[in-house]
Amino acid sequence: MARPDKEAAVAELADKLRQSEAVLLTEYRGMSVPQLQELRRALGGHAEYAVVKNTLAAIAARQAGLEAFADELKGPSALAFVSGEPVEAAKTLRDFAKGNKQLVLKGGVMDGNVMDAAEVDTLASLESREVLLAKAAGAMKASLSKAAYLFVAPASKAVRTVDALRDKQETAA
Repeated sequence: MARPDKEAAVAELADKLRQSEAVLLTEYRGMSVPQLQELRRALGGHAEYAVVKNTLAAIAARQAGLEAFADELKGPSALAFVSGEPVEAAKTLRDFAKGNKQLVLKGGVMDGNVMDAAEVDTLASLESREVLLAKAAGAMKASLSKAAYLFVAPASKAVRTVDALRDKQETAA
């Protein structure tokens, strides 16, 4: 029979898995407590970083409908529950892992899709949402400018042709 404290922990983990924008899985073997605190500060408002027991996290992942993610929980695992922008959290974890070789990105889950370490690295290499939206807006503005030029071009060409004919008639007279 399961103990009530473990049942509560599983229920809490399952809720976090369902409510998070993304969940990033790391291995923290060999990291000290001050290093973990530094990582939590670096993540700031982007994510909540928690060391989890694999058995409880696997049960919670199965309850949340993430069967494939449950199979990834091996070794000393910690989860980053992303509440903000997943790209920013992935970048923070990747950058921290570059300076601290003990931190290993193992994978994650975003929008119900399980990601491996390479996909998390690809996510981290994306530009932020704001930058991507700005680029899209710039591309749309450029397309609209080209369209406006195409609509104005025939009238403009006609005006230049009439001016050229007028100048030609004035020089001939």
